Amino acid sequence: MVEADAVGHRIVHFGDLVVDAAVVDDSLIDYIEEGTEVAPLHNRPALEALRRAQRALPDVPHVAVSDSYFHRTMPREAREYAIPRDWRDDFALVRHGFHGLAVESVAEQVRVPRLVVCHLGGGCSVTAVADGRSVDTTMGLTPLEGPPMGTRSGSIDPGALLYLFRRGVGADELDRVLNEESGLAALGGLDDPFARSHFTYHVARAVAAMAAALGGLDAVAFSGGIGENRADVRDAVAARLAFLGDFRVEAVAAREDAVIARKVRKLLGL
Repeated sequence: MVEADAVGHRIVHFGDLVVDAAVVDDSLIDYIEEGTEVAPLHNRPALEALRRAQRALPDVPHVAVSDSYFHRTMPREAREYAIPRDWRDDFALVRHGFHGLAVESVAEQVRVPRLVVCHLGGGCSVTAVADGRSVDTTMGLTPLEGPPMGTRSGSIDPGALLYLFRRGVGADELDRVLNEESGLAALGGLDDPFARSHFTYHVARAVAAMAAALGGLDAVAFSGGIGENRADVRDAVAARLAFLGDFRVEAVAAREDAVIARKVRKLLGL
């Protein structure tokens, strides 16, 4: 069993059927390989783990579980970019979202009508959950969109990337720097005062946007390595959001493993 993280629509669509988990075959491996273009930090190690598992256990079924399926309930205004229709259709340039397994597990533990989940770790996303359903999230076509992360830049003006490209910075260098040399690492790390302030500012701004999508806020749940273990980050984000009124703040352990196991049992009829 492997969590096929960040494959987006290519893993959850098989013909006209939309599923959250599937038994791995050669065509599915091809889909996951294609997904490395949008999620290199996720799909490459996931593929290697999958191949090792297949070599070690060749006679048992292997299952891939989508990390984007939870966000299928986002409305069109949240899912679609304001770009030409043919780009959206021909290249599937829409917002898939990620961290769905983690967010789903948190939403099962914090049952309120209007929940914002801040899954903060190496990757960071903020998701609006209305009555257990995703209605918006900060990650988009790729895991780069949203607040700054461990080594990822988070959202950046696309015009700045065009500027860099025209100044001779190639696609491979952009990919490497934006995914591996940016974010908190580029700002000096979370213990640097400016980096921490920058980070909590952008996380709080994302939470406020998600509260707008929900029409209010009942609770903010923090998960992930930073979200669960850094009370100073939680307190700073909550303080920036005081204008929203009363809401619960909780640190919750994400249980992606439990969600994956449940989906695998259902798929295999166990």
